[in-house]
Amino acid sequence: MAIQRTASGKVDKRTKEYKEMVERARKARAAQKKAAKKATVKKSSAAAKRRSDGKLDQRTKAGKEAAARMAKARKAKGGLKNRIKRLFR
Repeated sequence: MAIQRTASGKVDKRTKEYKEMVERARKARAAQKKAAKKATVKKSSAAAKRRSDGKLDQRTKAGKEAAARMAKARKAKGGLKNRIKRLFR
């Protein structure tokens, strides 16, 4: 059945058809949001395993190596020599 309209031409929000249409649109938006969330999680190679939330699994060998590299970079970033370099850029 066609969606009923009011005298002014707007969609009549009290009708069953309108309420069904709004419910279908709500479900479609939720499904689209869920599909978009899945698409953003990238699959990595077998070398660097990731947890279900997308973070690096540090129990694996590749994860431990990556964590060590990140720690080394953090330590180098905070070094006195680098702090002085940043002051005079």
